[in-house]
Amino acid sequence: MAKLALINREEKRVKLAAKFAVKREAFLAIINNPSLSEEERFAARLQLQQLPRNASPVRQRRRCAITGRPRGVFRKFGLGRNKLREIAMKGEIPGIVKASW
Repeated sequence: MAKLALINREEKRVKLAAKFAVKREAFLAIINNPSLSEEERFAARLQLQQLPRNASPVRQRRRCAITGRPRGVFRKFGLGRNKLREIAMKGEIPGIVKASW
């Protein structure tokens, strides 16, 4: 089980990224627009840098929904490898069977 502070930090990052998503998209659109002047693009770059660091979605980490484990998380299920194996062995995930050949 991950520390509760780390799980809460991730939730805070998700909220901040959602809060500033519109502003980030607007600044990035200005920065990537070659028809604008260099001064306007530079000003947008400075404003983008003024946003909180945790507002960037790149800083988010995928975690297991049950344990909060940061590594070995399957995107399709949102579970860590250990919990995925436990639940699959119980037969609670449809379509998942133990491999045998």
